[in-house]
Amino acid sequence: MSLSHDEQTIIAQCTPIGSGAVALLRLSGNDAREIAARMSTLPNGTLASAATHTIQYGWVTSEHAQRIDEVLFLVMHAPRTFTGQDTVEITCHNNQFLIEAIIERALQCGARIAQQGEFTRRAFMNGKIDLLKAEAINELIHAPNQQALKSSMAQLQGSFSSWVAEIEKLLLHCHAYCQASFEFLDEELEFAATITHQLSAIANKINLLIHSFDSNQQIKNGIRIALIGSVNAGKSSLFNALLDKHRAIVSPQAGTTRDSIEGLFTLEGILTTLIDTAGLRQTDDQIEAEGVERAWQEAASADIILLVTDSSRSLTEHERTLYNQILEADQRKIITVASKIDCAQNSAHVEAIKPMQAVSTRKPETIHALKNAICDKINLLFSKNDLPFLLNQRHLRC
Repeated sequence: MSLSHDEQTIIAQCTPIGSGAVALLRLSGNDAREIAARMSTLPNGTLASAATHTIQYGWVTSEHAQRIDEVLFLVMHAPRTFTGQDTVEITCHNNQFLIEAIIERALQCGARIAQQGEFTRRAFMNGKIDLLKAEAINELIHAPNQQALKSSMAQLQGSFSSWVAEIEKLLLHCHAYCQASFEFLDEELEFAATITHQLSAIANKINLLIHSFDSNQQIKNGIRIALIGSVNAGKSSLFNALLDKHRAIVSPQAGTTRDSIEGLFTLEGILTTLIDTAGLRQTDDQIEAEGVERAWQEAASADIILLVTDSSRSLTEHERTLYNQILEADQRKIITVASKIDCAQNSAHVEAIKPMQAVSTRKPETIHALKNAICDKINLLFSKNDLPFLLNQRHLRC
């Protein structure tokens, strides 16, 4: 009797390709133990008769009984496995030639290469996990920071599933009241107020979840920080200092940066994208004008704005107006930065725009202090999301 596509035994390398002592391969399917038995030799017995959840020492062997590698086999009988099917995991030496040879041998014995995400799909199809937990596995694997990792793990353990179940329970409760209202029409019992109150509470729960989507995206995708300011304010020098590498061209000539430049760095385990932008000014240069427009776009989409001013000179009236407009637009995500403090002649504009983080690229301690201020701002953003799970676009639409 031939097996269906979802019953066939599949194999894949579970550990990433690269250096290391050992690698892990997984076989899963209705005849996984039989296939593993055909491609192996044990000191005593065979894998087909091995007890469930045991580790067996042996060798993966070729069709001519030649030893390919000395390995450990972890044997797990259905349904007490991740996929709900018979599963054999092989721990072998981490040499890609050996790994390919073992996979090729499994294919000869009747297995096929697993499709992307097929182990998790089988776990879902066999009722081992629900769809939310399946998505949580993907989020867990690709978590870019500790916060995302923590939320993904909680979701895998059922935090979001429990939330959905609670909403369902409350809706069923309201539905029961609706049905009861028809049963007791003659007794003048009033159910409308109770139903309205409960539905309002449910709507509030859902709205709170929807409004948390932006902060969920920050946790999942990392933080975007845009450096905004007038020309020659020291944005590119600060950009290089924060990245600790020379990514942007630094020049005394105004308007050097004409396009947005991105760089990645990590702050306390949080993936952060830093964006250097064109200086804000009126210009007849078409290319520079496009760069200024992109700077405004980056400011609008950024999670945090570093609003950079040049402390070596006073702000012009136009700059003062411009900076105040930016501050009024979105104060909550702005950190004001006074650059070039080692060259400062006066502090007139520092008094005008507060609070201010004073920095000099020649003074590492000031860059360290700015990074601490950024970390505080990031933690404040994350603290607004106390949900123990992550939303994606599908969840939001549902």
